[in-house]
Amino acid sequence: MSGATSTADSPLKIIAGADALGASLKDAMVSHLRTLGIDVEDTGVSSYYSAGSEVGRRVSASSSSGIRGLVCCGTGVGVAMFANKFPGVYAATCLSVEDAVNARSISNCNVLALSGIKTSPETAVEIFDAWNKTPFKSPCPASGSEPWSSEISSFLDNSLSEMQQIGKSTADSTTKQTDETSASCAICCLAKNREFSPVDIMPGGSMKIVRETPTSAIVKFKAGSVEPAHHHTFGHDLVVLKGKKSVWNLSKKERADLVDGDYLFTPAGDVHRVKYHEDTEFFITWDGHWDIFLDEDLETAKKAIQEEEASK
Repeated sequence: MSGATSTADSPLKIIAGADALGASLKDAMVSHLRTLGIDVEDTGVSSYYSAGSEVGRRVSASSSSGIRGLVCCGTGVGVAMFANKFPGVYAATCLSVEDAVNARSISNCNVLALSGIKTSPETAVEIFDAWNKTPFKSPCPASGSEPWSSEISSFLDNSLSEMQQIGKSTADSTTKQTDETSASCAICCLAKNREFSPVDIMPGGSMKIVRETPTSAIVKFKAGSVEPAHHHTFGHDLVVLKGKKSVWNLSKKERADLVDGDYLFTPAGDVHRVKYHEDTEFFITWDGHWDIFLDEDLETAKKAIQEEEASK
């Protein structure tokens, strides 16, 4: 991939893709981009991992910084994860204009990921336009809208060549480079230093907050753990990073069995019970202050799950 320029040149081409939950937003954005005179290659609609990887592969294979990507799924998280599997691709999920400006300024983001559930077409246009017009290293919300200090500016300059080496060397070398880069990055330190905290109300669980407002977190549960039936005042989206879990939505009388890469949205107020069949880790995002209201005790939940499994 070519290095960043000092000005925010409009892309020569945008490669777009989406899953079913992001399809309508992707279509609206493709129409907007074409009104701007931007060449768009629409790869259509498929699973979020196929859509993300296809756009990522094509952006990675290009030799021009003028070719960028646009991906949409329910949360914008899954498509970004799989686009980022390709060297030279820097995909970021942006839920606000501030996210987009930060992503371009700090990481030279070349694939924009949008949420078909959380983001309206009008807001998505604002996010894209800000992303499209923001140059690398420009003042952004993370810099207090002021120019970066000479120390961070130097770090950002060096990051371009260092990031391109990730994925091209051995796994051990890649891990070492990532650790060294993260250790020197003042911007990343806050998130990196956050620790997993036990979820006292749910035995076997722990949570690590990644971002505030809207809130996102990484959650871990040990194999065999059970979440008794409960509900929240907010809806939440999750993607399983590894492991296996079953979620019973008691309000809708539905069951979802989730493994690596699976996505699930649970609406506000829906009562749901969960069992973890393996050590499981997942990404979750929600709006507002965290709350939880139990609708049964742990023993009742375990008994209900045992009776269902015995009836199979």
